[in-house]
Amino acid sequence: MREALFIKRNKERWQEIAANGARHPDDTAEDFIQLVEDLGYSKTFYPHSSITQYLNTEASKKYLGIYENQRESSSRARYFFKYTLPLTMGKHHRVLFICFCLFVLFVAIGFFSAAGDQTFVRQVFGDAYVDMTERNIQQGHPFGVYGYGNEVLSFAYIFINNMYVSLKEFAGGILLGIPTVYGLMTNSIGVGAFEYLFYSHNLTGSSLLTILIHGTLELSTFVVSAASGLVLAKSWLFPGTIKRMDALKKGAKEGLIIAMSNFPMLFLAAFFEGFITRHTEMPAALKLLIIGCSLAFVIGYFIIYPIRLRQKQKKLTADRYEGK
Repeated sequence: MREALFIKRNKERWQEIAANGARHPDDTAEDFIQLVEDLGYSKTFYPHSSITQYLNTEASKKYLGIYENQRESSSRARYFFKYTLPLTMGKHHRVLFICFCLFVLFVAIGFFSAAGDQTFVRQVFGDAYVDMTERNIQQGHPFGVYGYGNEVLSFAYIFINNMYVSLKEFAGGILLGIPTVYGLMTNSIGVGAFEYLFYSHNLTGSSLLTILIHGTLELSTFVVSAASGLVLAKSWLFPGTIKRMDALKKGAKEGLIIAMSNFPMLFLAAFFEGFITRHTEMPAALKLLIIGCSLAFVIGYFIIYPIRLRQKQKKLTADRYEGK
């Protein structure tokens, strides 16, 4: 194809691409691919032509546009986890504390209900699961349940299931928060009953060291999920001085932000349960290290950091008001 004909056929498209500076990232990527294809053709047949230089320049601009979009998306993600999420969490620390107290209360109810009624554990988990655990204990492998199945499949199932439960507790906030509290209650009572099963066989210390490898993060998500649902419920039950619909929109947004914080924790918890908890023979020091790091992260990111960030925000606001 002659160069003049090549230019005539594609000139309008190149001008349109050049004119559309800010487009959706997918459209920008498609423009870049088309320019690269035309540039490859031009370099092959007209290597020293001005049109080759033009296409090279335009392709470079689109590449930089894609790169800037990636950087902008990365910056937004960093801003979300550095400021948006912790500030939202700090705003609702009271709700988070209430959920934590309910969690402790329900765990205690589950534990002492199992202690007072020998059939309670079987009512919660079913005969098959309890019988399997009893056999494992008798055979000297009390936590053998974590060793069953393929690691990858276990990880995927646990993550998807726990994420579904977390989102369901958030959505329960729209129904006065009743499904949210009920979900927290059933999960927490199950934890208490499960722990009593090992307590009754003098395996409390071993069970905590094993279960909390993944449980530190997973149990924390129980509390955070409940908080996300109650923030949603609270927004339209007690709208304050703003319109109820506006309060609902605001509560839904803030509740969803809190719920989203569970995703990375659920991912790590599922990874630990699928790949690490099954190695029950690992040294106690290593178990304590994993548990300690997980606990430090939860307390640091969800409690200490939001408090300090809000204090810093208040100080900056006060300084501006005083003209400093």
